[in-house]
Amino acid sequence: MYLLDTNAIINFLDASLPASAIQSLNNVVDEQSNVSIITKMEALGFNFKTAVDQAIMEEFVTGSNVLGITDEIADRTILIRKSRKMHLPDAIIAATALVHNLILVTSNNADFRNIPGLQVIDPHAL
Repeated sequence: MYLLDTNAIINFLDASLPASAIQSLNNVVDEQSNVSIITKMEALGFNFKTAVDQAIMEEFVTGSNVLGITDEIADRTILIRKSRKMHLPDAIIAATALVHNLILVTSNNADFRNIPGLQVIDPHAL
């Protein structure tokens, strides 16, 4: 199972990924789309160019399994932040993937590098 980062969702919805990646993500989304509460806030917090773009994103997020911040995720986030310098939202997303044993799909590979146990896939490489 997978946890989708904001950039992966945006690239999927605007079809800026290679055709093979879009097909792979279609399969992931059809099975179960998981997103962190942070991703929900990021994805819906944009100033969309059109009402249609906003509706598409809202529909995607609403249809996803949104994973909130539990005490276990908070504790794992703290450990990640103590072990390496990274932005809090990214640490929460990484902790969410780790706690739920999910593979993180993101094109921000550098942000999530060297986190023990975290599996990361670049959506462009699918």
